[in-house]
Amino acid sequence: MSTRAKQRPTIRQLAERTGLSPAAVSYALRGMHVSAETEERVRVAAAELGYEVDPIARALAGGGTAVVGLLVGSLADFWNQELVRAVQRELYAVDRGTLVADADGEPARELELARRLVDRRVDGLVVVPVGGASGGWTAIAEDIPIVTIGDALPGVAAAGEVVFDNKRGVEETLRHLEGLGHRRIVVLSWAVETSPDRQAEQAVASSAAALGLDCDVVACAYSLNGSRPLALELLRGADRPTAVFCMSDSIAYGVYVACTELGLAIPGDVAVAGFGDHPISRLLAPPLTSTFWDVEQAAALATGFLLEGIGAPGPPPTLREVVTPELVVRASTSGASD
Repeated sequence: MSTRAKQRPTIRQLAERTGLSPAAVSYALRGMHVSAETEERVRVAAAELGYEVDPIARALAGGGTAVVGLLVGSLADFWNQELVRAVQRELYAVDRGTLVADADGEPARELELARRLVDRRVDGLVVVPVGGASGGWTAIAEDIPIVTIGDALPGVAAAGEVVFDNKRGVEETLRHLEGLGHRRIVVLSWAVETSPDRQAEQAVASSAAALGLDCDVVACAYSLNGSRPLALELLRGADRPTAVFCMSDSIAYGVYVACTELGLAIPGDVAVAGFGDHPISRLLAPPLTSTFWDVEQAAALATGFLLEGIGAPGPPPTLREVVTPELVVRASTSGASD
């Protein structure tokens, strides 16, 4: 004997239950053009029938889905994981859900995932860019509000930009290492190949020149597992650098593992600095010197900008906030070895 799946209650059934027209029920479900008493009447009836709003159908009918797309550079990066948590909490507080997508450090994949999220009828996008802007991003920004965190998408009319002052963060770290006597420094960057014009990598070149440092910027994966083999190669020789500056704390964790395998002491044989100041960094032995970016502040700003963009009657002006860093010096950096 075949069984038939229980059918989803319809707006027409809800209209019959409340004695309202289907149009009035639809308006009440979206909180539009009806009294508070009617909204409550429909809400109670919907609960009794087990009616659930189909978010895609609601979006097609001109309403919102109450879902935001959250697109991050790589979930292998612990800081990005913290950011996802913080943004989801901010959105939950205003009754909005999230669809999270991982670009895995690839700009083309990030753009494709953004298009897929638009196809899912999300109300807006929060994006942590991993590459430069393109015509594809311009078209998406014309379709739905976009807010970026970390870097901007130049030339794209975003609803908001929460921009990190990466230049200042890089300058402070290199100045700190130079002050300790380090002259030969390797910088491990996840963005140097995909976004060579990014402010952070440009700041490495300008700061190194100003301070008289020998800085090599080397492309590296976001993750601990990705940075470990590279660090083994860079630190195995006798001419190894005296310091390694990692453009993500997750990269620094791989450097720690490599140093342990090679029998190198941190900071005695090689100093290590990170970028992001993830909570794990305080628990390492020795604790990691890193640049602190306020995740909670970034999430709150981005959410506020996006909600303003979603609620705007037309293309909103770009809202922009620059987040300043704080260098947190710990025991992983000290004077250069003799």
